[in-house]
Amino acid sequence: MITANKVIRANNISVNKVKHCRNYASFYKNVKDAEYQFMQKSKVPTMHFQKSLPRLPIPKLEKTGERYLNALRPLLSVEQFNQASTRTNDFVNNEGKILQSKLISKDKANKHTSYISDYWFDLYLRDREALPINYNPLLVFQNDNKQEYNDQLLRAANLLISAVRFMLSLREGILDPEVYHMNPKKSNTPMFRTVTGLLPEALSWYGAYLFKAFPLDMSQFVGLFGATRIPLIGKDKILRDPKSKHVLVQRKGNFYVFDVLDANGNLLTPQELLGNLSKIINDSTPQAEQPLGILTCQNRDVWAQQREYLVNMGNGEALNQLDTAIFNLVLDDDVIGDNKHKILEQYLHGDGLNRWFDKSFSLIVKKDGVAGINFEHSWGDGVAVLRFFQDIYNETTTKPFLHPDTKPSESNISVKKLDFKLDDKSKAFIDSAEREYKMWCDSLSIDYILYEGLTKGACKKYKVSPDCIMQLSFQAAYHLLKGKFVGTYESCSTSAFKHGRTETMRPCTEKTKAFCEGLNQGKSSKEELRAIMAECSSYHSQLVKEAAMGEGFDRHMFALMKIAEENDLPRSEIFNSYEYKFLNKSILSTSTLSAPSVMAGGFGPVAKEGFGIGYSAFTDKLGAAVTSYKNHNSSTEFVEALHKSFLDITKILSG
Repeated sequence: MITANKVIRANNISVNKVKHCRNYASFYKNVKDAEYQFMQKSKVPTMHFQKSLPRLPIPKLEKTGERYLNALRPLLSVEQFNQASTRTNDFVNNEGKILQSKLISKDKANKHTSYISDYWFDLYLRDREALPINYNPLLVFQNDNKQEYNDQLLRAANLLISAVRFMLSLREGILDPEVYHMNPKKSNTPMFRTVTGLLPEALSWYGAYLFKAFPLDMSQFVGLFGATRIPLIGKDKILRDPKSKHVLVQRKGNFYVFDVLDANGNLLTPQELLGNLSKIINDSTPQAEQPLGILTCQNRDVWAQQREYLVNMGNGEALNQLDTAIFNLVLDDDVIGDNKHKILEQYLHGDGLNRWFDKSFSLIVKKDGVAGINFEHSWGDGVAVLRFFQDIYNETTTKPFLHPDTKPSESNISVKKLDFKLDDKSKAFIDSAEREYKMWCDSLSIDYILYEGLTKGACKKYKVSPDCIMQLSFQAAYHLLKGKFVGTYESCSTSAFKHGRTETMRPCTEKTKAFCEGLNQGKSSKEELRAIMAECSSYHSQLVKEAAMGEGFDRHMFALMKIAEENDLPRSEIFNSYEYKFLNKSILSTSTLSAPSVMAGGFGPVAKEGFGIGYSAFTDKLGAAVTSYKNHNSSTEFVEALHKSFLDITKILSG
């Protein structure tokens, strides 16, 4: 006999949702509705592995010194390197030991987290630079293969439904845990879920390890929804509402909110959600004369003072509606088409008039259905965002809830337009911010490259790392343009550890330097270059592995510097040195977020004199989006040099 409890367990329905049912007929209707409420109903609870995740290791001080010097070697003259070596060895043998001991003691006293987590949150939240371009990255979805589903209203509504279903699965604890499978055919199986699910939380990670599968930290996922970075003088804070029921929608610089969950916490029907969005899109309200969102494009202290002024004017409740919304859905009226330059510009910064960059993420949908995400970076990294991005893309393109012939419902319409009280002073804030932001955006140089002569598969066929080939090409391109080597940053996730964030991988090495000089200065034959390339690939893979395993040096040195500050100890000479500052000036700042669902990804330059390079090795091409400031560089010139490097490397690989 099928009992109510069996149905509850089989469908992972919460008791809270069942208790509203008055009879079996309504109960079984609720069971059917559960298929709609949740995107996933994992047998293994979302946070099942969290308790047993390994802790991020603190590297040995001597290894950090050694790795630091290895990263400096290709960047410095012999004399500079000798000075750096003396300074580093002195640090490792003296005050570094004191700081290391204090860092280890602090880490042992805080076993619930990682040694870098609090420092990294603090670093982001204390930075006073504006969020767009400087920090917020972009990710753009591939278009739906079914052209009729790329209608703005239809695609926005389907993305909204899938996003909230993802959130409800997360809230209910039935979202599939994020796991990296070394061999998915053997471990991404029902048996894996059964075995690890039966293990106690304290042992679950070890069970996964026996399958050669590695659960990843999911502590950042809660930061996706109902969250906003609030500007405050000196240091911002992150506000979160874990019970939020409404979404924020921006159109023509105006703000709207409506509930996507009913009084019982259930997701409204697809037709009802379509009806709410349809009302906003058909609203005749003109472009906002004073688009408040432009204020989020400014220096954080400036914006903090302005926000406080707006709150004192009586706008606190309206701002709270923005802050606590599940996420921000942006509806733009322009058409993108296949214009890649416009895609990068619009999703990186736009004109700021229809944005709220403080939200954890904004889902932006254009008039022709091109869609993507711009996300605030302090709360988390690419792992959580990319998982969310892929899951909602896959569902909306394979099993959408709304179709071209679906009619919107007129029931449960709760759209409310937010109005703000603005005086002449606050209007002057907005006018000034708009002028300054336009000048800033106009100073950017943005370009991209899609190179079909080499693919991810081809790189593996030639027994070289695709990531190494991309990074080697960046080094060769910069050397071709500037004739030198500079601090290069490649982001590497440490989410295999509890509260891991990122580590820096340093792709500019002695081996890449030898390759670039041999290539661009004609010092080496093709055979010699091919041999050097193999060495580059091997060493690159080693550095990536070390970084992913928490055995880099950048985060460790940063933590040692912070532990000295906490203990009122003198700042070590090494952190004020020329070489430390030179290495940490990221002239080439690079990051990859590769997935079949991603059309484009990128971010702004970290240094005024540098380049921001978002890249991917696809199954059919290599791609990169490049940003820089016109006063210092041309992204188009870099792309041209990069194209030459791709061609040269392809010739060398193919013999």
